[in-house]
Amino acid sequence: MIPSAFDYRRASSLDEAISMLAEGGEDAKLLAGGHSLLPLMKLRLASPSVLIDIGGVRDLSYVRDAGDHIAVGALTRHLDVHESEVLRSEVPVLAHVAGQIGDPQVRHRGTIGGSLAHGDPASDLPAVCLALRATFVLRGPGGERQVPAADFFTGFLETALARDEVLTEIRFPKMREAGWSFQKFGLRAQDWAIVGVVAVRNGHTGVALVNMADTPVLASAVEAAVAGGASAAEAAEHASDGLDPPHDVRSSREYRRHLAQVLVRRALEESGV
Repeated sequence: MIPSAFDYRRASSLDEAISMLAEGGEDAKLLAGGHSLLPLMKLRLASPSVLIDIGGVRDLSYVRDAGDHIAVGALTRHLDVHESEVLRSEVPVLAHVAGQIGDPQVRHRGTIGGSLAHGDPASDLPAVCLALRATFVLRGPGGERQVPAADFFTGFLETALARDEVLTEIRFPKMREAGWSFQKFGLRAQDWAIVGVVAVRNGHTGVALVNMADTPVLASAVEAAVAGGASAAEAAEHASDGLDPPHDVRSSREYRRHLAQVLVRRALEESGV
């Protein structure tokens, strides 16, 4: 399909992008790599009146060692996240998952910030952020604020980003020698996961789920069970506690609950629980 008509503007700096957002009003949208927003526009599930292209704001593309954490600029491409030697050393689960996203075309164009700001519960990167307890840095006309990953995803394709704010950076705790695992089950290579799991042992056990609710979500009951001394198998029995998995053409709710238990157990065992 063809998107609705819109005005196109190109920002050359972060400040200019924030100013354009304020001028554009509620129907203005940011465009980074385009792999999340443009498909919605083609289906007319999103119809922004103004599209603000921030793909050229190179100051937001970086991976930096910031002492106790690794800072990743929101416009860093998936391929650069995957190939970053700093991330492979300090946050290997993030580098690994970025390499599993879509196909080479998507990884060359899509950005980590664009994926996270989209807030899709079927996306893999939000689960990494949740499991690691990452922090999101947002900037708007009122200045900068930080939002924990657990507070960022607020509803289906909705986040804590205000309409005049830009996600500028994601901060990941260093994993050092922590155990981790990424488990994903789909019908075909490069498909969205029917269910996915990220588990990290990094001072705490973080477990997050892909496509098990209407938002990216922590498996809080699993984390609590592990903290209480449960084995991987025992903790995995709580994988879907309190969750209402989606029912669609690819899977029933019951199948997703079953898959979540299987994959959580595998993830916990591989990460060292």
